[in-house]
Amino acid sequence: MNMSLAQRVVSVMRAKAPHGALRRFAREEDGVMVIFAIYIFLMMLMIGGVGIDVMRFERDRTMVQYTLDRAVLAAADLDQQLDPTSVVQDYFNKAQIGDYLSSVTVDQGLGYRVVSGAAKTTFDTQFMHMTGVDTLTANAASTAEERIDGVEISLVLDVSGSMNSNNRLPNLKVAAKDFVDEMFDNSEEGKVSISIVPYATQVSVPENVWDYFTVTDEEDFATTVTREVNSGNIPAFPRCINFESSDFDSTSVSLSHEYERTMFFDPWYYYEGRDRDPMKYVTLPVCDPTPSRELVVMEDDRNVLKNFIDDMWGGGNTSIDVGMKWGVALIDPSLQTMVSSMIGDGEISNNFEGRPLNYDDSSALKVIVLMTDGQNTSQYFINDGYRRGMSNIWWNESQEKYSVYTGLDTDDEDNDNNYHEPLFYWPHTNSWEDHAYGEGTYEETSYDYECTSYKRNGSCRKYKQVATTVVVDEPGTAEEVSYADLWAFTTMGEVVESLYEPWMNDDQAWNDWYYAVRSYVNSSTKNNRTSRICDQVKEENVIVFSIGFEAPSNGQAVLQDCASSPAHYFDVDGLEISDAFSAIASSIRQLRLTQ
Repeated sequence: MNMSLAQRVVSVMRAKAPHGALRRFAREEDGVMVIFAIYIFLMMLMIGGVGIDVMRFERDRTMVQYTLDRAVLAAADLDQQLDPTSVVQDYFNKAQIGDYLSSVTVDQGLGYRVVSGAAKTTFDTQFMHMTGVDTLTANAASTAEERIDGVEISLVLDVSGSMNSNNRLPNLKVAAKDFVDEMFDNSEEGKVSISIVPYATQVSVPENVWDYFTVTDEEDFATTVTREVNSGNIPAFPRCINFESSDFDSTSVSLSHEYERTMFFDPWYYYEGRDRDPMKYVTLPVCDPTPSRELVVMEDDRNVLKNFIDDMWGGGNTSIDVGMKWGVALIDPSLQTMVSSMIGDGEISNNFEGRPLNYDDSSALKVIVLMTDGQNTSQYFINDGYRRGMSNIWWNESQEKYSVYTGLDTDDEDNDNNYHEPLFYWPHTNSWEDHAYGEGTYEETSYDYECTSYKRNGSCRKYKQVATTVVVDEPGTAEEVSYADLWAFTTMGEVVESLYEPWMNDDQAWNDWYYAVRSYVNSSTKNNRTSRICDQVKEENVIVFSIGFEAPSNGQAVLQDCASSPAHYFDVDGLEISDAFSAIASSIRQLRLTQ
C-alpha cells in the first residue's frame, strides 16, 4: 500500500518511540502545529527540488539544441567539403555529448543542401523522483538548408571616367566575373537571374528593351540612319531616359507613361565630328549608345555576363541615382509584362516567367549590389526649345562647310543695300552672304586670247584678251541641320567657338548658345534622389549591398546611407574589391534555419 510522506514519518516515529510517549504525544494538542509545520517544510522542499530539476533539465536541453543548430548549419554550407553527417557528429563529439546524437539526414543536389538532425538525452531527477518522476527526456531537432532559389540580382556598376585610374576597372572586372561564377556554381539552373547596369552620366537601354517604353519623339538625325563611331556602327539616336524628381519616390517604372528621352550631345569637350570621313559622333555623349554601355536584363548565361563585363570601359560623369533607379527597376514587378514578352521572343530564359517576382513572394530573394569609386556629379540636359525641329545652322556635307542664319539683313552686313534679305554668316570665309553656302550662285570669269592681226604666213601678229563670265552654282548642297543632328556631331563648345564667337560678343555667344541650351542637376540633388530610391527599395525588403571602391567621403556617405545596414557596406581599396564581392556572394547564399 502506498503511503504519503507524512504517513511514513509518523510510522517511523511510532516504531522508534516508547508507547507511552506516543500516547502522550497523541493527547497533546500543541503537537498538531508541529505536524503541520513538517508538512509545509516537506512541500517547500519538494517544490524547490522540482524547480532545480527543471532548471538543470532546461540547461541540458538548451545545450543539446544549440549544438545541433550549429552543427546542421555548418554541415549545410555549400562550401563545406566534408561529409555533412561527419560534420554534425564532430560538433557533438567536441561538445562531449556525442552519444546524444540520434540521427542525421542529408538531402543535397546541384545548388542546394538540406541537413536535418535529431538528438536525445535522458536526465535523472534528484527531487522529482519523490513524486514518481525518475527521469526527464530532452529531444532536439533542427534542419538547415542552403539553397539558391528565386534570386534576382542587379549589379549596378560605375563605369565613369575615374574608373580608368589606379587599375580600378580591371580589378572590378575580375571581382564581378568571380561573383557571377560563384553565384551560378552554387545555384540550381534557372533559379538566379543577374542584371547588369553600367552607369556613368546616364544609363543606355538596349533596343529590345527600349521598344517597350514610351518616350518623347524628338526628331532623329537628319543625316543618316547610322554612323561609324569608335569601332562600329551604332543607332542614330540615343536610348536614355531623363528621369524626373518624382520618379525616385517609386521603385516602379511605367511602360505607358511618356518619359523624356536624353538628347545625344556632349556638353564638355571641343570636338568637330561633322567634317570627319566618315562623319563621327561627339566623342563622349551624355547618353552613350555603344553596346558595351547598355544594361543587361535578367541573364542566366554566365558567359554572356562575363563577356559583357570584359567589354566595359570607363568614361563620363557619375550618376549614382540613375544607375540605382535602373537597378531597382529591373527587379520591380512593374516589368513583368515586358519580361514575359521578351521570354516569348526568346530574348530571356523561360525559367524566369513571372519575374520580376512580387515583393511579397516568399520564394523571392531580391538583391542589389551598388558600386562606385566616386560621388554624384552634375548631369546635363538639353532644354526645351533646343530639342526639336530645325536649328539655324546649315551644313554643306560635300564641301564640309557651315553657314549660320542670323535673320534679316537689317544692317546691310553684306553691303548690297538690301535690308530685307536673309543674312548668313559663312565661317570658312568670315563673310556675310544672303544664302547658305551651296544654295547660291557666283560669277566665274575665264580669260582667253583672240588674234586680231595675222602675218602673211598665217601666224598671229597681235592678240587681244577676251574675258568670259558665266554664272556657276556653288558646289554641294546646304541643308538645314536639326537640333538633334547639330548636338550629335558637334559639341556645344565647338558650336559656340566656331560658329558664333567670330561675329558675336563672346559673353553673348556663350550665354545664348551654351548656358541657355543646357541645364543640369547638381550633386546635392542627385544625392537626395539616390537616398530616396534606396529608401523605397529597402522598404520592400530588398537587400542592398554597396561598395565604395576607393571612393571619396561624399560618395561613401551616399553608399552607407543606401546599404541595408552598416554590415552591408564595404569600403575597399585595390584588390580588396574581390573580397567584397566574394563576401556578398556568400551572404546571398545565406543559410536559413527552418526549424
